[in-house]
Amino acid sequence: MCVVDSTELALPDWARVSERRRAHIARVTTLLLEWCDALEVAPEEQAEWRDAGLLHDAMRDASESELRAFSADASLPAELLHGPAVAQRLARMGETRDALLDAIRWHTVGCAGWARTGQALYMADYLEPGRPFARADRAFLAMHVPRDFDGAFRQVVRHRVEWCLREGFELYPSTVALWNSVR
Repeated sequence: MCVVDSTELALPDWARVSERRRAHIARVTTLLLEWCDALEVAPEEQAEWRDAGLLHDAMRDASESELRAFSADASLPAELLHGPAVAQRLARMGETRDALLDAIRWHTVGCAGWARTGQALYMADYLEPGRPFARADRAFLAMHVPRDFDGAFRQVVRHRVEWCLREGFELYPSTVALWNSVR
């Protein structure tokens, strides 16, 4: 079993993360790598999943002005800008793996056109064991991912959409499109 230590994360020098966020990133990356092993994911895709886990929240604790400068999106609320900002920054630095960039860009709201990397990141970000809610349900789903990737993904999307509706949060067009693509 591969466990990623939050103190040894290889984050870029431009990353803006607290210690709490580093621990979350480590748990997400660990879960992704465990699924890679269980699913016997090819090495190139494993690297993509690892990088998605490591980088998805790399700017989560950046200032709103910094996020807006990199995300080039004036319409999203500040709490949703970190994914687009990281994806844009990586693209400017020469990253060409579209599945990785899309996974990071859309990991908070979802994307109907995702490759498996995006789906895996979306699940791992929600199912990582450090989150305090619905622990038993989330642990069950996390364990189920290697057995039924698509079914587990559908359930995670359902959980996240139901939570947004229950809490009265906005459903973004990409979230609705994702829901419509899996139900």
